[in-house]
Amino acid sequence: MLLRRSKPAAAPDPLRRAARPSPKALVLMALAGALSLLSFAPFGWWPLQLLALAYFFYRVGVENTPRHGLLLGWAFGFGWSVAGMHWLYIAITRFGGLPAILGAIAIALLGLYMGLFGAFAGGVASWLRRKWSLSVSAFVLLVLPVTWGVSEWLRGWVFTGFPWAASGYAHNVSPLAGYAPIVGVYGVGLLAALCAGCLAMLTQRRRWRVLGLLGAVMAAGFGLKQVAWTHETGQPITLRLLQGDVRQDQKFDTAYLIEIVERYQALITAAPADLIATPETAIPVTPQQLPDSYLAALDAFVKQTGSKLLLGIPTADGATRYSNSVIALGPDSVAGAPPYRYDKAHLVPFGEFIPPGMRWFTDLMNIPLGDLTRGKSLQAPFPVKDQLVLPNICYEDAFGEEIAAQLRNAPKPATLLLNVSNLAWYGESVAIPQHLQISQMRSIETGRPMLRSTNNGATAIIDGRGQIVQQLPFYGRGVLSATVRGTEGLTPYIRFGNLAFLLLGGAMLAGAWFAGRRRARTSSMANSNG
Repeated sequence: MLLRRSKPAAAPDPLRRAARPSPKALVLMALAGALSLLSFAPFGWWPLQLLALAYFFYRVGVENTPRHGLLLGWAFGFGWSVAGMHWLYIAITRFGGLPAILGAIAIALLGLYMGLFGAFAGGVASWLRRKWSLSVSAFVLLVLPVTWGVSEWLRGWVFTGFPWAASGYAHNVSPLAGYAPIVGVYGVGLLAALCAGCLAMLTQRRRWRVLGLLGAVMAAGFGLKQVAWTHETGQPITLRLLQGDVRQDQKFDTAYLIEIVERYQALITAAPADLIATPETAIPVTPQQLPDSYLAALDAFVKQTGSKLLLGIPTADGATRYSNSVIALGPDSVAGAPPYRYDKAHLVPFGEFIPPGMRWFTDLMNIPLGDLTRGKSLQAPFPVKDQLVLPNICYEDAFGEEIAAQLRNAPKPATLLLNVSNLAWYGESVAIPQHLQISQMRSIETGRPMLRSTNNGATAIIDGRGQIVQQLPFYGRGVLSATVRGTEGLTPYIRFGNLAFLLLGGAMLAGAWFAGRRRARTSSMANSNG
């Protein structure tokens, strides 16, 4: 038996180990966490994630002390984070100018910080096991999945959040994706952890029961994937999604400015469409820094052709107030006063705003637009014929609860989502396919198609079930032309956000507590009768 049954708190615990795990155990745990990289895009081997989590649960279950759980969880979270987010090294060294050794130290420090959330999962779960006198099954199947899910939820908002590589994203193509419109990506991560717990329990005597539970969770998810939570609405619109493929080392170099703005002018005016969308900061200077004739020429084109243009451009509302924005030009626009503007609300620490006390670090790097103004949390969608398009910029689409809140609180919810991004910061790494996978999860959660216009990938159209309908090749210039139709209706996740996930976790913890009380009562009666 890999996992032994723990005795009640009153009895000696045969599973106590040394004061701390060995270095070998910590290294193996970090490697297990790093293995999770292969579960995400572009690899997509999501069963490996379940095996990695199962190993984590198994080791925490065997060690059976809060201190062991905390340290093992920290090592697991460190490996998970460094492997899943290693591409940040490219941005801070190649384009940020940080020396290689400092870049490596920065990524290691980020991994140590992210590892704290894994430490929370293992440490709190082990503490609850002792406090509640839990059996192995209650610990592995109820408590550990919840603390893992809550740790990822915390990682998504503490210090503005960094939810990249949350475990649920690996399951956009697995049966567990069926739960996403109900419990969101964190709920999918919790259920994935439950499945991992089932794998960790396969050495127990009642292995057929956990196999049945594993099969039931997967089967229910597959069944939920067949449910249509939203339906198409309005008339189709024609699209042109632009991918300019501007090199990152040239993007903010004034020597290349004329070439860049002329490139996008040519791409925009090559053909009309109901909606033409450019990537994030396709124009790398503010409207005030452009020749007056530039936006006027674009405005004349869209009015002549009946097109509508969403243009990625930084905007200035004062000498020190800059925003990462999308502005609109169209037949109903007024010269000099665009009728629509979306400002990025969830900014990237160090890249778009400087956390308190960290200016010394950003001063080491040479990243432009380093301290921007936040947009409003609720912003109106952009009308295109009878469709409503809600933009989000760069990694804003990693925050599903914020997009759900925009849809939930809007007087008239958007029918299409639009992500505009520039991931050239991260070279030819896994960042682009991972970001595409994140957008797919947003479509599954909301039942909305996601349109993506990016600098060098992934420019794509994703339908309301998270399937990629069309896509441009990465790392090349091009235009994705298509016809799309939006959807309407509110999924449970739009209506309630992460509430369903938190209620599920609360119910599982309540079940574990009751199971512990019952176990302690039974043990007490047995001792008194003895």
